[in-house]
Amino acid sequence: MANILVVDDEHGIRDLLWEILNDEGHNVELAENAAQARAARNRERPDLVLLDIWMPDTDGVTLLKEWSASGALTMPVIMMSGHATIDTAVEATKIGALAFLEKPITLQKLLKAVEQGLTRSVLRKPAEVIQQTKVLSSEIIEVVPIPVSGVIPVGLPNSQNFLLDKPLREARDEFEKAYFEYHLARENGSMTRVAEKTVLERTHLYRKLKQLGVDLGRGKRSVI
Repeated sequence: MANILVVDDEHGIRDLLWEILNDEGHNVELAENAAQARAARNRERPDLVLLDIWMPDTDGVTLLKEWSASGALTMPVIMMSGHATIDTAVEATKIGALAFLEKPITLQKLLKAVEQGLTRSVLRKPAEVIQQTKVLSSEIIEVVPIPVSGVIPVGLPNSQNFLLDKPLREARDEFEKAYFEYHLARENGSMTRVAEKTVLERTHLYRKLKQLGVDLGRGKRSVI
């Protein structure tokens, strides 16, 4: 499961892309303008961004330039538009966009572009070493270099280990499930405190826990 940010000022397109990508098992964040996209980029650290070119406040190409200039363009970005010219598409690619999708976007083209983008996201990591965060009991985040073929020990409940030779989606789901179970146990089941700790909205948190198969009935889950 990947974290994908969809930025488009058209409500219908946002909902459609959310439905398609959510059905594919991805976690999808939505933004309707550049301001929301900036906040989501900083909050969620997406693996991939689908970015509309024509938006009322700041257009997608300008936002792409901003991310590139500030060093925030650390994820693949796929541009979308139904009115852009070839020159605009070329400009976006030169700035750092991975691809350009012309609206209306077919399902096949969308899924293929997303797959290529997520593959590119993984390949951006070092070939010999993966930097994996280890959550310590003191809540200090330590970056631990680990060989690609090794095992990542993570200080979570039950001393769960994570194998790196699994498919990315499966390995990420296992880590995220253990991560949220850890915080639920630490906060005595308080969904509000877990939402604050993980910087997620309550509705988003509920949806993610259901997607990951976290047992919300185990123990008493508090809403405060």
